[in-house]
Amino acid sequence: MVDFLSDYYEQDKSSLIKYSLKELYADIIDRQTINEYEKKEKNGAINFIDSNEIMHMIENQSNPA
Repeated sequence: MVDFLSDYYEQDKSSLIKYSLKELYADIIDRQTINEYEKKEKNGAINFIDSNEIMHMIENQSNPA
């Protein structure tokens, strides 16, 4: 499989393995981040702001009273 992928992607085996390991590690980090987000969302700790609210906040910062 490594030989096939090495030929297909035109990379030496070492580079292909390094790339694959980095991608696998990134997948682990992504899953951890998603799990943390989902826990916070379940506990009600996540709060989204409507775009209109953001625009209102920006306008208030631009035009202090």
